[in-house]
Amino acid sequence: MSRRIAPHLPPWLAHALRAQRGPVPWSAVTRGALSAGPLLLVAVHTGLTSLGVVAAVAAMLAGINDRPGSRRVSVKRIGVPALGGAAGLMAGTYTVQETGAVVLTVVLTAVGLVAGGMSAVGPVASAVGTQLLVGAAIGAGMPLPEPGWERALAYLAGAGWLLVLRLALPTPGSLAGDFRFDGEREAVAGVYEAVAELLDAVGGPDAIRRRAALTAALDHAQDALAGPRLRRYASSSTERRLHAQYAAALPLAEAATALAWAEETVAERASEGPRRLAAAVRDNSHTGPLPAPSRSAPALRALDDALLQAAEVFDQGGGGDLHTRPRSAGGRLRAAFGSAGREYGLRVALCFGASSAVAQALHRTQWYGQHEHWYWLPATAVFLVKPDLGPLASRVLNRAAGTVFGALLFAGLAAVVPRPEGLIALVALSGALIPVATRHFAAQTAVATVLILALVMVGGEPQASAGRIGETLLACAIVLIVGHLPMPGQRGGGVRARLTAASKAAYAYLTHVLAEADAPRIGSSGTPSDHRTTRWTLRREAYRTLAEARSAISLSAHELPALARHTEGADEVADLLERLVDTTTACAVHLDDTGRIGPRHKERLAAVLTELAGRGERVGLRPPGTPLAG
Repeated sequence: MSRRIAPHLPPWLAHALRAQRGPVPWSAVTRGALSAGPLLLVAVHTGLTSLGVVAAVAAMLAGINDRPGSRRVSVKRIGVPALGGAAGLMAGTYTVQETGAVVLTVVLTAVGLVAGGMSAVGPVASAVGTQLLVGAAIGAGMPLPEPGWERALAYLAGAGWLLVLRLALPTPGSLAGDFRFDGEREAVAGVYEAVAELLDAVGGPDAIRRRAALTAALDHAQDALAGPRLRRYASSSTERRLHAQYAAALPLAEAATALAWAEETVAERASEGPRRLAAAVRDNSHTGPLPAPSRSAPALRALDDALLQAAEVFDQGGGGDLHTRPRSAGGRLRAAFGSAGREYGLRVALCFGASSAVAQALHRTQWYGQHEHWYWLPATAVFLVKPDLGPLASRVLNRAAGTVFGALLFAGLAAVVPRPEGLIALVALSGALIPVATRHFAAQTAVATVLILALVMVGGEPQASAGRIGETLLACAIVLIVGHLPMPGQRGGGVRARLTAASKAAYAYLTHVLAEADAPRIGSSGTPSDHRTTRWTLRREAYRTLAEARSAISLSAHELPALARHTEGADEVADLLERLVDTTTACAVHLDDTGRIGPRHKERLAAVLTELAGRGERVGLRPPGTPLAG
């Protein structure tokens, strides 16, 4: 029934009702159960309840960042935002001690401007900005007897405990090979599975979606293997083997993309080889004999050569290039101070500053009664203003619904559970549910509301469900108003910045392939030449930036009509960029096989470039001209 009514819903409402699907992440559930609850239990029994509350809040926020991936990536994904939260906690604590309400509001507004701008750099920077703001609000508003440095240490201890659990506890698949690289192993295997699924979909209507899924799998594997390390290069044979297996998947992905571009159905046995390679990665075993596909076309010959090369790599297990280039400090600064960073920074600053000012005014006029938690209002606004969590209307609806449900649920539970043992049990249960609840913002909000209200009562305050609901609704109103205010410059800066980055990456990839036609290179069955290594790096950057642009466009399209209209036509430009990158990939495969770019490829390149130039102008995108090789 839901499938029949969903198309009739407006996009902003359909997005609010949509939830992610997938198996229950039992490992993350276990870590959540062992994080905030046990920390709070130890703190209560040692007389450090207030610090235990801070540590539990940090563990909750770390649990939201505890997503599937490798152990190495979890260090950056959980640890770096926690540093931002601790810094915000200290800044808020010492500012409120030395200044009055007006100066405090100005300082918090400035912190919002910085945190908003840095959020445009990437997902980890966005998480850092979120915890920086939440920490600043808690430090300024939570009445704790401990000095700022002790609060910061407790915060780091809470997040650090969850990180220790992530690094130490086994996860599914960790028994196959080296315990340290279970996330990396699953990520690399997922690439081969995605190649097989794309080959199965070649010539059918599902091919475009499968190609996008292949891009996501490659991005995930690249991130899993390229996480923070003490040494520059892989330091163990298992890690070097995984790097080599990932690198061997790139020519397979290239050949599969070229086959999808040609829209010619391939034999079923073509996908058997990649699936056997995926199983070999998961089981840390040998591939065995691989079925050879037909060699009747350049893309099929490329697929066959890539399978042979992969089989050799799996047997030898050498090293491999991840085909990624580290982002420079200058690039990060340009993203933070670019149009997207400026626009988002201003909105975050206005929302955070306005909610802080309103909260302090209500608090000083005793609207809160005896409750000392005015920081709830700006902390709530932080999450509501984050585009990472969905379109504005979807965020507001889900936040309001989740808070009301969570607050009412807690009010009923608080009336019957023993104190403090029952409340600590609620904290532990909520921590276990967070990894599942992150699939829908309303569910995440409901679970977080129960956890926060339980922490408030453990800290000695009375039941505060009504106040929590009121403050959330007020924060929703503030963010809705600020979200629709006109800003300096052109609206939709985030989408245009992503499209510009995708356009530059696509043209850089195309330019290299066209130049490669005249450059010395070797056959596809041998060791990759420098040209091909650079080409795969550029190809990865083109598809990654395109996927990021797609995500930003999708969020913008699900905004209310008053906001969505500012990025109309961006999806059509993204479609053309995708066709350009796919066609460039097909050209590269044909070039490897024949030494030239075929007439059909040139014709389709010229068509997509012409159309892209026209449509790009309509959304403010001016792609550079690229002459076609003769």
